[in-house]
Amino acid sequence: MPENLTLHDGHALPALGFGLYKVAPEDAAGVVEAGLAAGYRLVDGAELYGNETEAGHGIRRALDSGLERTAITVTSKAWGEGDQSRDATLRAFDASEHALGAGVGIDLYMIHWPRPARGEYPQAWRALVELQQQGRVRSIGVSNFTEEHLARIVDETGVVPVVNQVESHPWLPQHDLRAFHERHGIVTQAWSPLGRSRVLEDPEVVRIAREHGASPAQVIIRWHLQLGGAAIPKSSRPERLRENLDVDDLELTADDLVAIAALETGERTGTHPDDRQ
Repeated sequence: MPENLTLHDGHALPALGFGLYKVAPEDAAGVVEAGLAAGYRLVDGAELYGNETEAGHGIRRALDSGLERTAITVTSKAWGEGDQSRDATLRAFDASEHALGAGVGIDLYMIHWPRPARGEYPQAWRALVELQQQGRVRSIGVSNFTEEHLARIVDETGVVPVVNQVESHPWLPQHDLRAFHERHGIVTQAWSPLGRSRVLEDPEVVRIAREHGASPAQVIIRWHLQLGGAAIPKSSRPERLRENLDVDDLELTADDLVAIAALETGERTGTHPDDRQ
Protein backbone atom coordinates (compact mmCIF):
# COMPACT_ATOMS: atom_id res chain seq x y z
CA MET A 1 0.00 0.00 0.00
CA PRO A 2 1.51 3.40 -0.95
CA GLU A 3 2.43 5.58 1.98
CA ASN A 4 0.65 8.57 3.41
CA LEU A 5 2.30 11.95 2.88
CA THR A 6 2.39 14.32 5.83
CA LEU A 7 0.83 17.71 5.08
CA HIS A 8 2.08 20.93 6.63
CA ASP A 9 -1.25 21.33 8.47
CA GLY A 10 -0.53 18.15 10.41
CA HIS A 11 -2.88 15.89 8.50
CA ALA A 12 -1.97 13.17 6.01
CA LEU A 13 -2.72 12.53 2.34
CA PRO A 14 -2.61 9.09 0.68
CA ALA A 15 0.11 9.21 -1.95
CA LEU A 16 -2.07 7.29 -4.37
CA GLY A 17 -5.78 7.84 -4.92
CA PHE A 18 -8.23 7.48 -7.76
CA GLY A 19 -10.06 10.18 -9.68
CA LEU A 20 -13.64 10.42 -10.88
CA TYR A 21 -13.17 12.77 -13.86
CA LYS A 22 -15.39 11.65 -16.75
CA VAL A 23 -16.78 8.71 -14.76
CA ALA A 24 -20.44 8.51 -15.77
CA PRO A 25 -22.84 9.16 -12.88
CA GLU A 26 -24.43 5.75 -13.34
CA ASP A 27 -21.00 4.13 -12.87
CA ALA A 28 -19.59 6.33 -10.11
CA ALA A 29 -21.01 4.51 -7.06
CA GLY A 30 -19.66 1.19 -8.29
CA VAL A 31 -16.26 2.64 -9.16
CA VAL A 32 -15.95 4.24 -5.72
CA GLU A 33 -17.00 1.07 -3.96
CA ALA A 34 -14.55 -1.00 -6.02
CA GLY A 35 -11.71 1.46 -5.46
CA LEU A 36 -12.17 1.50 -1.70
CA ALA A 37 -12.49 -2.29 -1.64
CA ALA A 38 -9.19 -2.54 -3.56
CA GLY A 39 -7.43 -0.52 -0.87
CA TYR A 40 -7.48 3.08 -2.08
CA ARG A 41 -8.11 5.61 0.65
CA LEU A 42 -8.41 8.80 -1.41
CA VAL A 43 -11.42 9.56 -3.60
CA ASP A 44 -10.81 12.58 -5.84
CA GLY A 45 -13.99 14.34 -6.93
CA ALA A 46 -15.11 17.79 -8.00
CA GLU A 47 -18.15 19.93 -8.63
CA LEU A 48 -17.41 19.77 -12.38
CA TYR A 49 -17.54 15.98 -12.56
CA GLY A 50 -21.29 15.84 -11.98
CA ASN A 51 -21.13 12.56 -10.06
CA GLU A 52 -20.72 13.59 -6.42
CA THR A 53 -24.14 12.30 -5.38
CA GLU A 54 -23.33 8.88 -6.79
CA ALA A 55 -19.82 8.97 -5.31
CA GLY A 56 -21.42 9.59 -1.94
CA HIS A 57 -23.58 6.48 -2.42
CA GLY A 58 -20.44 4.42 -3.10
CA ILE A 59 -18.67 5.79 -0.03
CA ARG A 60 -21.64 5.01 2.22
CA ARG A 61 -21.78 1.45 0.89
CA ALA A 62 -18.12 1.05 1.84
CA LEU A 63 -18.81 2.47 5.28
CA ASP A 64 -21.72 0.08 5.70
CA SER A 65 -19.28 -2.76 4.92
CA GLY A 66 -17.09 -1.77 7.86
CA LEU A 67 -14.65 0.81 6.50
CA GLU A 68 -13.98 3.61 8.97
CA ARG A 69 -14.80 7.09 7.67
CA THR A 70 -11.62 8.46 9.26
CA ALA A 71 -9.60 6.14 7.01
CA ILE A 72 -10.77 7.90 3.83
CA THR A 73 -9.80 11.25 2.31
CA VAL A 74 -12.64 12.71 0.23
CA THR A 75 -11.69 15.56 -2.09
CA SER A 76 -13.80 18.10 -3.93
CA LYS A 77 -13.04 21.25 -5.91
CA ALA A 78 -14.83 24.54 -6.58
CA TRP A 79 -15.22 24.97 -10.34
CA GLY A 80 -15.59 28.76 -10.23
CA GLU A 81 -16.70 29.34 -13.80
CA GLY A 82 -18.31 32.78 -13.94
CA ASP A 83 -17.76 33.66 -10.29
CA GLN A 84 -14.92 33.04 -7.84
CA SER A 85 -16.13 35.40 -5.15
CA ARG A 86 -16.17 34.39 -1.50
CA ASP A 87 -19.93 33.83 -1.49
CA ALA A 88 -19.94 31.83 -4.72
CA THR A 89 -17.13 29.62 -3.42
CA LEU A 90 -18.94 29.00 -0.14
CA ARG A 91 -22.08 28.11 -2.08
CA ALA A 92 -20.09 25.67 -4.20
CA PHE A 93 -18.77 23.98 -1.06
CA ASP A 94 -22.27 23.73 0.38
CA ALA A 95 -23.55 22.19 -2.86
CA SER A 96 -20.81 19.57 -3.00
CA GLU A 97 -21.23 18.73 0.67
CA HIS A 98 -24.97 18.32 0.13
CA ALA A 99 -24.45 16.22 -3.01
CA LEU A 100 -22.10 13.81 -1.23
CA GLY A 101 -24.76 13.35 1.41
CA ALA A 102 -25.03 12.66 5.11
CA GLY A 103 -22.10 10.95 6.76
CA VAL A 104 -19.61 11.65 3.96
CA GLY A 105 -18.35 15.23 4.06
CA ILE A 106 -15.25 16.75 2.46
CA ASP A 107 -11.74 16.37 3.87
CA LEU A 108 -9.71 18.28 1.27
CA TYR A 109 -11.27 21.16 -0.65
CA MET A 110 -9.52 22.90 -3.53
CA ILE A 111 -9.89 25.69 -6.06
CA HIS A 112 -10.12 23.84 -9.38
CA TRP A 113 -8.54 26.53 -11.60
CA PRO A 114 -7.10 29.98 -10.85
CA ARG A 115 -8.68 31.64 -13.92
CA PRO A 116 -6.03 34.38 -13.66
CA ALA A 117 -7.41 36.86 -16.21
CA ARG A 118 -10.31 37.53 -13.84
CA GLY A 119 -8.04 37.89 -10.82
CA GLU A 120 -10.65 36.61 -8.35
CA TYR A 121 -8.89 33.49 -7.11
CA PRO A 122 -7.57 35.17 -3.91
CA GLN A 123 -11.21 35.74 -2.92
CA ALA A 124 -11.91 32.05 -3.45
CA TRP A 125 -8.82 31.16 -1.41
CA ARG A 126 -10.01 33.34 1.48
CA ALA A 127 -13.30 31.42 1.41
CA LEU A 128 -11.41 28.12 1.74
CA VAL A 129 -9.39 29.53 4.64
CA GLU A 130 -12.67 30.50 6.28
CA LEU A 131 -14.08 26.99 5.81
CA GLN A 132 -11.01 25.49 7.43
CA GLN A 133 -11.10 27.92 10.33
CA GLN A 134 -14.75 26.99 10.92
CA GLY A 135 -13.82 23.31 11.03
CA ARG A 136 -15.97 22.46 8.03
CA VAL A 137 -13.05 21.04 6.07
CA ARG A 138 -9.84 19.45 7.31
CA SER A 139 -7.35 20.63 4.67
CA ILE A 140 -7.38 23.14 1.82
CA GLY A 141 -5.46 23.24 -1.42
CA VAL A 142 -5.50 24.31 -5.03
CA SER A 143 -5.40 22.77 -8.48
CA ASN A 144 -3.67 24.00 -11.63
CA PHE A 145 -1.90 26.89 -9.93
CA THR A 146 1.44 28.18 -11.20
CA GLU A 147 4.20 29.60 -8.99
CA GLU A 148 2.83 33.10 -9.62
CA HIS A 149 -0.69 32.13 -8.53
CA LEU A 150 0.61 30.36 -5.43
CA ALA A 151 2.81 33.29 -4.45
CA ARG A 152 -0.10 35.71 -4.70
CA ILE A 153 -2.48 33.83 -2.41
CA VAL A 154 0.27 33.18 0.14
CA ASP A 155 1.36 36.84 0.08
CA GLU A 156 -2.23 38.06 0.49
CA THR A 157 -3.42 35.60 3.15
CA GLY A 158 -0.36 34.07 4.78
CA VAL A 159 -1.91 30.63 4.28
CA VAL A 160 -0.05 28.07 2.17
CA PRO A 161 -2.06 25.37 0.35
CA VAL A 162 -1.25 21.84 1.47
CA VAL A 163 -1.46 20.51 -2.08
CA ASN A 164 -1.40 21.71 -5.68
CA GLN A 165 -2.99 19.24 -8.06
CA VAL A 166 -1.46 19.74 -11.51
CA GLU A 167 -1.01 17.91 -14.79
CA SER A 168 2.18 15.91 -14.49
CA HIS A 169 3.59 12.87 -16.30
CA PRO A 170 6.93 11.97 -17.92
CA TRP A 171 6.33 14.38 -20.80
CA LEU A 172 5.52 17.17 -18.32
CA PRO A 173 7.27 16.42 -15.00
CA GLN A 174 6.97 20.06 -13.81
CA HIS A 175 10.39 20.05 -12.11
CA ASP A 176 10.48 23.81 -11.43
CA LEU A 177 6.99 23.81 -9.95
CA ARG A 178 7.79 20.74 -7.85
CA ALA A 179 10.86 22.52 -6.50
CA PHE A 180 8.73 25.54 -5.56
CA HIS A 181 6.29 23.20 -3.84
CA GLU A 182 9.07 21.54 -1.90
CA ARG A 183 10.41 24.89 -0.66
CA HIS A 184 6.95 25.79 0.66
CA GLY A 185 5.84 22.40 1.98
CA ILE A 186 3.22 21.87 -0.73
CA VAL A 187 2.50 18.35 -1.96
CA THR A 188 2.52 17.89 -5.74
CA GLN A 189 -0.49 15.76 -6.69
CA ALA A 190 -0.54 14.69 -10.34
CA TRP A 191 -3.66 14.60 -12.42
CA SER A 192 -3.42 12.84 -15.78
CA PRO A 193 -0.45 11.00 -14.25
CA LEU A 194 -0.40 8.57 -17.19
CA GLY A 195 -0.62 11.30 -19.83
CA ARG A 196 -4.17 10.23 -20.70
CA SER A 197 -2.65 6.77 -21.29
CA ARG A 198 -0.61 7.99 -24.26
CA VAL A 199 2.69 7.84 -22.35
CA LEU A 200 2.07 4.14 -21.72
CA GLU A 201 2.80 3.39 -25.38
CA ASP A 202 6.29 4.90 -25.27
CA PRO A 203 8.87 2.21 -26.17
CA GLU A 204 11.11 3.09 -23.22
CA VAL A 205 8.24 2.78 -20.77
CA VAL A 206 7.24 -0.53 -22.34
CA ARG A 207 10.84 -1.75 -22.10
CA ILE A 208 11.18 -0.80 -18.45
CA ALA A 209 7.86 -2.45 -17.65
CA ARG A 210 8.93 -5.65 -19.38
CA GLU A 211 12.21 -5.74 -17.45
CA HIS A 212 10.39 -5.42 -14.13
CA GLY A 213 7.51 -7.75 -14.99
CA ALA A 214 5.13 -4.85 -14.50
CA SER A 215 2.62 -2.95 -16.60
CA PRO A 216 3.54 0.40 -18.18
CA ALA A 217 0.97 2.07 -15.92
CA GLN A 218 2.62 0.59 -12.83
CA VAL A 219 6.00 1.92 -13.98
CA ILE A 220 4.68 5.46 -14.38
CA ILE A 221 2.76 5.38 -11.11
CA ARG A 222 5.89 4.18 -9.34
CA TRP A 223 7.85 7.01 -11.00
CA HIS A 224 5.42 9.53 -9.49
CA LEU A 225 5.79 8.01 -6.04
CA GLN A 226 9.59 7.91 -6.25
CA LEU A 227 9.56 11.63 -7.09
CA GLY A 228 8.00 12.07 -3.64
CA GLY A 229 4.63 13.28 -4.84
CA ALA A 230 1.10 11.95 -5.09
CA ALA A 231 -1.00 10.80 -8.05
CA ILE A 232 -4.63 10.15 -8.86
CA PRO A 233 -4.90 7.81 -11.86
CA LYS A 234 -8.43 7.16 -13.13
CA SER A 235 -10.04 3.93 -14.23
CA SER A 236 -13.59 2.63 -14.27
CA ARG A 237 -12.42 -1.00 -14.37
CA PRO A 238 -11.96 -2.77 -11.01
CA GLU A 239 -9.10 -4.90 -12.32
CA ARG A 240 -7.23 -1.80 -13.53
CA LEU A 241 -7.84 -0.04 -10.23
CA ARG A 242 -6.26 -2.99 -8.43
CA GLU A 243 -3.34 -3.14 -10.87
CA ASN A 244 -2.58 0.58 -10.49
CA LEU A 245 -2.43 0.18 -6.72
CA ASP A 246 -0.13 -2.84 -6.79
CA VAL A 247 3.23 -1.05 -6.95
CA ASP A 248 4.67 -1.69 -3.49
CA ASP A 249 7.16 -4.30 -4.73
CA LEU A 250 8.23 -2.27 -7.77
CA GLU A 251 11.36 -0.13 -7.40
CA LEU A 252 12.70 1.76 -10.39
CA THR A 253 16.48 1.84 -10.75
CA ALA A 254 18.61 4.94 -11.29
CA ASP A 255 18.93 3.93 -14.96
CA ASP A 256 15.14 3.62 -15.22
CA LEU A 257 14.71 7.12 -13.82
CA VAL A 258 17.28 8.52 -16.28
CA ALA A 259 15.45 6.87 -19.18
CA ILE A 260 12.09 8.27 -18.05
CA ALA A 261 13.60 11.72 -17.51
CA ALA A 262 14.67 11.71 -21.18
CA LEU A 263 11.01 11.56 -22.21
CA GLU A 264 10.34 15.14 -21.10
CA THR A 265 8.97 17.29 -23.95
CA GLY A 266 6.81 19.84 -22.11
CA GLU A 267 3.76 18.54 -23.95
CA ARG A 268 0.44 18.99 -22.16
CA THR A 269 -2.60 16.79 -22.63
CA GLY A 270 -4.84 19.38 -20.96
CA THR A 271 -5.26 23.14 -20.63
CA HIS A 272 -2.50 25.48 -19.49
CA PRO A 273 -3.57 27.24 -16.27
CA ASP A 274 -3.26 30.68 -17.87
CA ASP A 275 -5.64 29.68 -20.65
CA ARG A 276 -8.58 28.55 -18.48
CA GLN A 277 -10.95 31.44 -17.74
